[in-house]
Amino acid sequence: MDRRHRLAKLLILQQRIKGLHEARHAAGLKQAADAQEEAKTLMESLAAPDSVSSLFPGLWHERIGRAFARRDAHQEEARAEMEKVAAASARADIVKRAHRTAQQRHERNAEERAVLEIIERMPKPDGSQ
Repeated sequence: MDRRHRLAKLLILQQRIKGLHEARHAAGLKQAADAQEEAKTLMESLAAPDSVSSLFPGLWHERIGRAFARRDAHQEEARAEMEKVAAASARADIVKRAHRTAQQRHERNAEERAVLEIIERMPKPDGSQ
């Protein structure tokens, strides 16, 4: 297997890694939004006068605090995954350029071989072959 094939496989791998980090980033954002929504719902139920939360407000405040803590943690995870997406994207770009260079070099070498074969097949001016 030559360099351009290895680079092609590496490029596919880098793109898959980038996709994985993008998916994890999106999942982190979704989990952060879910935790935010849970905290909002808990705060609304705490404000309702006929809610069970009025019997145990300390528990509701604790649950709201945990929901906000989960939101913050998931936002941090999403931010870290976004950094990994950027790094994976940079690596993929480097591999893509290297693959393009290797492909161009391979094509240039093939063209040079073809020209040499044509030149070798041409009859010599003195009549000998």
